[in-house]
Amino acid sequence: MDRLPKWADATLVPLISILIAFVISGLVILAIGEDPINAMQIMIDGGLGSTYGWGYTLYYATNFIFTGLSVAIAFHAGLFNIGGDGQAQLGGLGVTLVCLMVPWPNWWLALIFASLAGAAFGAAWAAIPAWLQAKRGSHIVITTIMFNFIASALLNYLLVNVLRPIGTMDPASANFPKTVAIPHLGDMLRGMGIPFAKGTPANITLLIGLLACLLIWALIWHTRFGFALRAFGKSEPAARYAGIRPVRITMYAMLISGALAGLMSINNVMGESGRLVLNSSEGAGFIGIAVALMGRSHPLGVLLAAILFGFLYQGGAELSMDTSIPPQLIWVIQALVILFTGALDNMVRMPVEAVFRKFGKRRT
Repeated sequence: MDRLPKWADATLVPLISILIAFVISGLVILAIGEDPINAMQIMIDGGLGSTYGWGYTLYYATNFIFTGLSVAIAFHAGLFNIGGDGQAQLGGLGVTLVCLMVPWPNWWLALIFASLAGAAFGAAWAAIPAWLQAKRGSHIVITTIMFNFIASALLNYLLVNVLRPIGTMDPASANFPKTVAIPHLGDMLRGMGIPFAKGTPANITLLIGLLACLLIWALIWHTRFGFALRAFGKSEPAARYAGIRPVRITMYAMLISGALAGLMSINNVMGESGRLVLNSSEGAGFIGIAVALMGRSHPLGVLLAAILFGFLYQGGAELSMDTSIPPQLIWVIQALVILFTGALDNMVRMPVEAVFRKFGKRRT
């Protein structure tokens, strides 16, 4: 047995990586004089122990679902899109223009057009690096990461000089009208008779994220385009020989990737803050890279990894409030999870492969 079974590669290796990351995190917490078991209990209670915690965990997870899917579909085409953060910020600009410039009669109509605008702005921002890669040979990693800074500078200028209401000092757009406020998850569940805490930011965008997971799964594994996408990602020369056009695949993959990142802005711009603020993406585009790696670029894996990172965000916030553990340590825990599930993935996979190889020979 030379390769791991699919189930082991998809579940066992990430679980072991996460376990190692948490063990090392526990040692770091112990080294600063805190109880790691108590710290883990606080994180679990804060992120998963109540409907209030779940409301925030699912809110963060929704952001990571979109950015994780964005990175994943680019991965399948052999492309490394690190520009999800900038694409999400530009998506927020599209959502803001739609919500402020049109007097919408109800939220669901505004949601449809805001989603289209967020996806279009995100796709347009991803199209430029895609064209540079496909036509000029520019490296997609360099161009996408540089476009994050350009997007941030552009949003900074627009929020300070164009979108900021007269007489205010806050670099943010005007508040959206109440008619475009989308339903929150807690309100929906309480309306169905299910008790849920008030004041949590999780909203209907979570359902859109779940639908996106289903559609991306169908696109990648059950369409001709998905087959061409994966073939191109595995071997460009073989794809060329089979008649697959590299320029078309590169452009389509990055357009879909950018659109998914842009859709994230529905959750945090339209659903949570109700206006566009500086750094609205909050680094979710970069977390999406770890989510896609941990989820093995499969929509189901992306969904589970997004929930894990949502738990780390919310549980970490509770940990920093209830203990003397500095909030920077939460970044260390997140970094360790990213390190072991991404950069050091082979360090975990190789021993697991050796174990499976050994038992495979015994069985033979």
